[in-house]
Amino acid sequence: MEARNKESILLKTHYGIDIYAHILRLYYPGQTVLSLSGRTCPPTKNPFNSDKSTLNIFIEKEAVLDNALDNEFARHSDSENAIPAGDAFDFAELHYKKKDNELIKTLNHDLHLHIGEKRDFYANRNKVIQTHELNEIAPTPSPSGRLGGASFSFFKAPVKNIIPHKSATLLQIYNAITGNFYKERTDKLRSITDTKQARQFKANNFDYCTFSGTFTSRNDKNLVQHSGLMAVDFDHLSNLEEVRQALLADEYFDTQLLFVSPSGDGLKWIIPIDTSKTPHSEYFAAVANYILKAYGIEVDKSGRDVSRACFLPHDLNAFIHPNNL
Repeated sequence: MEARNKESILLKTHYGIDIYAHILRLYYPGQTVLSLSGRTCPPTKNPFNSDKSTLNIFIEKEAVLDNALDNEFARHSDSENAIPAGDAFDFAELHYKKKDNELIKTLNHDLHLHIGEKRDFYANRNKVIQTHELNEIAPTPSPSGRLGGASFSFFKAPVKNIIPHKSATLLQIYNAITGNFYKERTDKLRSITDTKQARQFKANNFDYCTFSGTFTSRNDKNLVQHSGLMAVDFDHLSNLEEVRQALLADEYFDTQLLFVSPSGDGLKWIIPIDTSKTPHSEYFAAVANYILKAYGIEVDKSGRDVSRACFLPHDLNAFIHPNNL
């Protein structure tokens, strides 16, 4: 089992850049808090210096010896010296008021890194699913690595438009959802009380994407490349925030993106899957059965379709995994 220490935290947070981004988003929700170009970020707001754009964040190499590069880590300084120069852990201390093991434990939890946790869906599948229902097919452990560069198709409204506008990444979709672009139409949809009218409004006015891959046109037969992602829909939740927190803390799946559905009473959960061993539809069946047994929730079965359309709303508090920044 992986040791929980500073080194393992840095390996999972892009040298610590994700730690800075996570903390800054807590102070400036809905804003682009960091933009890494090469090894440096443009000056950004410092919550510990009256929100002035004096915070400089950059990636530094520990040493260069005989042309061999040593460890890398993110550091910061403030152009007005409002806070001492230091690394991501020093910056985290300013926010959390914790140090050493307590700080590492908190970062591991809040960034959903799952370091030091035993997480093997496949080995424990018999505890949470009945394998005979799935012809003994169950999800393999979530693939590791950064999925922020995973590409999938983005479509402009209306939903009857089945030709992709372009390819997109998780970070691009996260920025669109947390920005103001979709706010007006999302508010309008949620003000419509007639179910049929609301469905028509959503179909005609909301952009959408196919998180599971890129397509020449939106049809399972026209898949160009699978993205390694799956979108799971949770509809009509009476305990939405409770489910949201449970999914973020799930012991088997690293949430890549999570946001409230256009209707306002559901969730869209984007998770990593490995289709090299199990077809998309069968993987979905296993995940759906796991969700039913673990959380008592029946998810939207349309997620079995690899070309499943996922409408994009406004959600200021959407979650994106730090590795995708």
